[in-house]
Amino acid sequence: MASLRVPEMTRAGVCVVGAGPAGLALTLMLLRSGVEVALVERSTGLRRDFHGEILQPGGQRVLDELGVLAPARARGARELEGFQVLQDERLLLDVDYRRLPAPYDRLLALPQRHLLDELLAACRALPGLTFLEGHRVSGLVRERGRIAGVVAHRHDGGTTTVRAAVVAGADGRHSRTRMLAGIDAGRREAFDQDVAWFALPAPGRATGAVRVHRTRTGAVLVHDTHPDRLRVGWTLPHRTWNRVAVRGIEDVRRELAEALPGFADLIHAHLRSLSDLTLLDVFAAQAGRWVDDGLLLVGDSAHTHGPIGAQGINLALQDAAAAHPVLLDAVGAGDASRDRLLPYELRRRPAAAGVHRVQRVQAKALLGRSGPVATRLRSRAAAVVTRSRIGERITHRIAYGPDPVGVRTDLFTTPPPVPTAAARATRRGDG
Repeated sequence: MASLRVPEMTRAGVCVVGAGPAGLALTLMLLRSGVEVALVERSTGLRRDFHGEILQPGGQRVLDELGVLAPARARGARELEGFQVLQDERLLLDVDYRRLPAPYDRLLALPQRHLLDELLAACRALPGLTFLEGHRVSGLVRERGRIAGVVAHRHDGGTTTVRAAVVAGADGRHSRTRMLAGIDAGRREAFDQDVAWFALPAPGRATGAVRVHRTRTGAVLVHDTHPDRLRVGWTLPHRTWNRVAVRGIEDVRRELAEALPGFADLIHAHLRSLSDLTLLDVFAAQAGRWVDDGLLLVGDSAHTHGPIGAQGINLALQDAAAAHPVLLDAVGAGDASRDRLLPYELRRRPAAAGVHRVQRVQAKALLGRSGPVATRLRSRAAAVVTRSRIGERITHRIAYGPDPVGVRTDLFTTPPPVPTAAARATRRGDG
């Protein structure tokens, strides 16, 4: 098979760095609006690490407005009715998403690979895309004091230069784009826990919810995922993984089986070594600035959150929807100055800060250690949330975030792509 020719130089209206949910959604919005986009992605074949896969209603709405939610779901997903907190296997808190208006009255556990494949397929079906996969950004092009593109190293050792009116950094919590721009990540150790994730085959054992099982030492998160599996997040005191590893897998299995007695058989059968667990370093971050002359940051590149409340993908997709009209305006005006891009940051920074504040409270209330007094207080607070109108308002705010953002479909100039017969067959086979 002949290798594809990789250009040494390419030009675009916008260069998006990172083909995660935010980067691909933003690319699709821009392409639908007639903007040429160069999408730079370090991995090949979207072989990358996936963490979050819970979609809140706010993120579902963005994807639905882009026309990719239904085909991504068809590949395989799990509906979840809400969040539940259990103390000693007793239901303490039930945040029921079925109280929200349809069609977004469920959480959705959607494997990120399914979502990314659909987003990328939609982008590739439109004119104006240059997809540079297997390219790692190694430098920023600067021109008269502003960012004007990126330099990327390829897996074959060569380099490609992308010149663009704006660079949109969507390359995650350890964003190289942000670092090269000299912007501080703003990391804060706002949480007392890290999370060790693993998955268990569980045919016929679906929970139908995201559950937080509180224990005497912390909490364990459990939710269904496709296909017929449980995704488990074991919370640990921050930076204590090395002490856990010394204990060995048998001791870890025993503690997890005690915390999840309903799934003890699965834990003993399928959790075979410490390599089955993936540690997520949990921290909060708010970049010093989200925009600069010729630069805009979205999603985890601009702000990083803990896993509680499943807000990461939700916020990233809403960032992309908020950035879309601002970038379109900048490219159309030929002015990608910081002042022109600043309305995006002024809108979205307060939303991210609000989620940070809520998550700190949630982490202490739901994941902190137990005690008789703390348990009584949690029970009283849970009753208020579960049984009152306050609970409905809280559920809506968690589901859509403090700044619900929809896609500016009125700015689209290109009709949505029509899936080919081969693509439809692929979706049916994967689902």
